Amino acid sequence: MYAVSTGAGAEGTEVEGWEIGQTLGGFARACRAAGLPVTADRERTFLAACAAVGLDSREHVYWAGRGTLTASPADVEPFDRVFTGWFGGRPMHAVSGQEPPRTSTLQAALDEPDPSGGRGEPSDQMVAAVASTEEVLRHRDVATLSPAERAAVRRQFATLRPRPPVRRARRHTPSHRGAVDGRATVRTHLRNLGEPSRIRFRRRATRARRVVLLVDVSGSMSAYADSLLRLAHRMVQAAPRTTEVFTVGTRLTHVTRALRERDADRALLAAGDAVPDWSGGTRLGQSVGAFVGRWGRRGMARGAVIVVFSDGWERERPELLGEQMRRLGALAHRVVWVNPHRGKEGYAPVQAGIVACLPYVDDFVAGHSLATFQEVLDTVAEARERHGILRHA
Repeated sequence: MYAVSTGAGAEGTEVEGWEIGQTLGGFARACRAAGLPVTADRERTFLAACAAVGLDSREHVYWAGRGTLTASPADVEPFDRVFTGWFGGRPMHAVSGQEPPRTSTLQAALDEPDPSGGRGEPSDQMVAAVASTEEVLRHRDVATLSPAERAAVRRQFATLRPRPPVRRARRHTPSHRGAVDGRATVRTHLRNLGEPSRIRFRRRATRARRVVLLVDVSGSMSAYADSLLRLAHRMVQAAPRTTEVFTVGTRLTHVTRALRERDADRALLAAGDAVPDWSGGTRLGQSVGAFVGRWGRRGMARGAVIVVFSDGWERERPELLGEQMRRLGALAHRVVWVNPHRGKEGYAPVQAGIVACLPYVDDFVAGHSLATFQEVLDTVAEARERHGILRHA
């Protein structure tokens, strides 16, 4: 079967060679049907390898096929099974032998979203490793991340769950309990021709409370500005009608419209184009004063939750910043100051700008990692009737 005879003339040689090619090609297609990664290039390589080693030995054909039609040790067993079924004879497991055991190292790449590498369902061990890596990244300082880790953290921003704070509205809404709604109860009795019926209750309705974000994009905050604007983008997407975003540095810039873009990367590009003082100087006092004078007194800050993202470094007089924060606190429902250095070991609020602001701040919280960003969102969502309680101690 494997020997090619040349003594039958040119025509006999051509016919026999065609039959052998059909046999070997059929074997390659049978391997493909068994799940082996046999492409057209590998099939041609297999035929060329058989021509090179010769067809006078079954073992030569076996090794030519195993070297060209298999891609991993897992392919050896199905290849042996197809080879024995196609060519007959004894199984070739004894010839191939056992592959030496290989030690595997479990790794979880930050920039590879598919733990299984596209070869099927990931193992429980790999899933646990990736989950552990993501949990570690949630608590890492975003200013210390590598480019691959930053990309992984950007994907995790989708896990943040902002909840807009609420306030009591003037109108009432029907309820199963609460104060008795006399008018609704009397109307129900009249519809029943005066017969006693259910007592109706009502409660005060709630509405979303406005949230205003002041994000410091000066040079001292450049390592955090991208992540803080991504956080602002998440908040705008959750409540686009009641969330306003400004950047502060050497001037005040309104970037809410840019952050209403659904895609986070496009939104940040649009915001970056709108901000002229990115990574510049710091004039917090003048910027906060500009917000209070132009936007705050017109109603944007009245009864709102004001969130300031800044490290507190002030180039101008800290007394000016303290005075503007006093004016801002008088208008706002609650003032939250988010400092990325607040959660670091050994930090103390000794900067002149922070010291001037703290008397007018209700919540002084950290904001340097995904975990602290979620805490910021929870603090904003729970900003109810607690004004005047300072929680920075």
